[in-house]
Amino acid sequence: MSENVEETPAVEWLTMPDLVEALDEPLGRVRRLIDDHHLIGSRRTGVFAVPAVFLLEGRPIASLRGTIMVLQDAGFDDDEVIDWLLAEEDTMGRSPIDALRAGHKSEVRRIARTLA
Repeated sequence: MSENVEETPAVEWLTMPDLVEALDEPLGRVRRLIDDHHLIGSRRTGVFAVPAVFLLEGRPIASLRGTIMVLQDAGFDDDEVIDWLLAEEDTMGRSPIDALRAGHKSEVRRIARTLA
């Protein structure tokens, strides 16, 4: 991948060109996925990028969109959403994104709803 943004060594970040390649979609479609909350990214280092773990088998994780919307409804901004998804959640014993990747969206959303 081209210009990966490193926020922490544990997180691989994908820039827009990386996303176009990883999703095998045109730039306009990738932007629409972001605008429609299927993906969420950050400009923490000046370059917009999305954590690579938000993709599964070359597609956005299906349950990510609803989870993003629950967190935004709770008042989280994009960076806070990303931080919460990537951080270890004590009640689950893993990060919310790992739980979503494993198909446990109900557990993740139940906890996310308590954060409002």
